[in-house]
Amino acid sequence: MRILLVGAGGVGSAVVSIAARRDFFETMVVADYDQARAARAVAALGAGPAAVGSATGGDRRFVAAGSVDASSAEAVAALCREHRITHVLNAVDPRFVMPIFEGAYRAGADYLDMAMSLSTPHADRPHDECGVKLGDDQFAVADDWAAAGRLALVGIGVEPGLSDVFARYAADQLFSSIDEIGVRDGANLVVDGYDFAPSFSIWTTIEECLNPPVIWESGRGWYTTAPFSEPEVFDFPDGIGPVECVNVEHEEVLLIPRWVTARRVTFKYGLGTEFIEVLKTLHKLGLDSTRPVRAGKVEVSPRDVVAACLPDPATLGDRMRGKTCAGTWVTGLSPAGEPREVYLYHVVDNEWSMAEYGHQAVVWQTAINPVVALELLAAGTWSGTGVLGPEALPAQPYLDLLTAYGSPWGLRDSLPS
Repeated sequence: MRILLVGAGGVGSAVVSIAARRDFFETMVVADYDQARAARAVAALGAGPAAVGSATGGDRRFVAAGSVDASSAEAVAALCREHRITHVLNAVDPRFVMPIFEGAYRAGADYLDMAMSLSTPHADRPHDECGVKLGDDQFAVADDWAAAGRLALVGIGVEPGLSDVFARYAADQLFSSIDEIGVRDGANLVVDGYDFAPSFSIWTTIEECLNPPVIWESGRGWYTTAPFSEPEVFDFPDGIGPVECVNVEHEEVLLIPRWVTARRVTFKYGLGTEFIEVLKTLHKLGLDSTRPVRAGKVEVSPRDVVAACLPDPATLGDRMRGKTCAGTWVTGLSPAGEPREVYLYHVVDNEWSMAEYGHQAVVWQTAINPVVALELLAAGTWSGTGVLGPEALPAQPYLDLLTAYGSPWGLRDSLPS
């Protein structure tokens, strides 16, 4: 397996450090628009600096590529051809999904991402009806990928990704029928020294939090609601405790119903009142917009300005305290026909991830999942063609391998053990 990793930011750099401990691949080429950032991600594995186009003495499977334009499908394809790439892992903002996706296809490589192609709200009824949904542009060409014998495994981060694997596992092992699958994400993370410092890409956070959330119901299909709707308090495990969660647009709602039967599918995020108010203020001021505006002699996207003014999430680990939890809450009937409620979850303590890998908890938790998936693909344990979500593939091998990586998952069950 020869992997092209596009993006050497927080998640991409964590992918490198996790993959370095595994032996399932021949080469990982690390590429970024910033050559120095790709070189730093590779150099972190060895003692000396990484020259562009070469590996370090620490682990010669890793190569820092020259600058790559992620907005150009042909640039991605050319890099794939140059390095004889078999699998492309997309670790950049979702605005670049389609050119990287298309570049992998042109080069005859398989493809993985952690966020899907972007949505566009309904022009007239944005809080009632879907417009272009997350992933629609990718699923539109699924037949082409299948005909070419290629696999695009989409949404294989932590959420979406591990949360979808949990949904598949619940359907296969824990339930005879499912009422609701609800992904619930919460944390008690604190960043010392900052009044406002998101632990993940603010560009992506604005996109998913201010777009109309999507809900799926059998008999109705996909529909939308207002941002931050239906607040509920969810009690998270491992000492995190109760956190208020609200509806947010997320890929799981668009993926899970394609392969798992349930009456309802939702996604709710524990943002906190202050975070929500900041996002609402950005929206009121137009600072969430991606359309360039003129400021003096230059044109710039307001959202890019916001991102530039905030600290890089990858640099916050030393100031961060607490845990982050990703999980999937499922209700329905057990195989014996008894009412059942479970929460399948994965918790990462920032102190542990920093000490063990040198990466903060949120980006590390995202990064481990595509590495696990790549290893399953390399072994032939997972396989397929077309455009597939994680819930289209068997869950047990994935969860077993995640545990073998030293990052076990948990289960809170209403039925007595």
